[in-house]
Amino acid sequence: MSVRVVVADDQALVRTGLCGIVATASDLHVVGQAATGAEAVEVTGRTRPDVVLMDIRMPEMDGIEATRRITAAGQAQVIMLTTFDLDEYVYEALRGGASGFLLKDARPPDLLTAVRVVAAGEALLAPSVTRRLISGFAARPDLRPGSTEAALNGVTERERQVLLLIAQGLSNAEIAQRLHIGEGTAKTHVRRLLTKLDARDRVHLVIFAYRSGLVPPDRATAERGPRGQWR
Repeated sequence: MSVRVVVADDQALVRTGLCGIVATASDLHVVGQAATGAEAVEVTGRTRPDVVLMDIRMPEMDGIEATRRITAAGQAQVIMLTTFDLDEYVYEALRGGASGFLLKDARPPDLLTAVRVVAAGEALLAPSVTRRLISGFAARPDLRPGSTEAALNGVTERERQVLLLIAQGLSNAEIAQRLHIGEGTAKTHVRRLLTKLDARDRVHLVIFAYRSGLVPPDRATAERGPRGQWR
């Protein structure tokens, strides 16, 4: 099954390069391009892609607002493209519904993997940039446990364990290994969490885990290794 992709970037050379990389994969297909956020929203609504590669900074309408509109309408998953790995705008992109982040200097294989991962309904948690961004977002003072605590009442003890491991960035296979369960069972727990917590994807499960107080904000700092890399 082919994954449909829209590429949105205001720099023509960057946009062309991204399209060229996507075109090298037989299972990925570029169905549209956009040079502004407004164009990204229009093209996405018209072509119905699975994934949008979205630059954060664009004229007319930035990538954050475009992402909000696209994800609110349930039209596609969005991977944000950023030049700086701790760009302040990325925190707003998380709120807007982005499913992952990539630095613009990412290797082509990483870009292709990211598209496949997000298209499959996962979130791009593996790259260190995304984990740092999520932990930084979660540690912000404006995030306080609130109504999210009540939502946890409907979550089983096993699902809480799975949610905690998701918040640590573990994949389904790693969760299965850690809890000594089958990978299919781990996937089932994740699907139930997405439904119970009304979360778009794993990124938002991570955010929920911090917002609810299940994971203390200072835990993110403790899990970092030298030079901000994750263990």
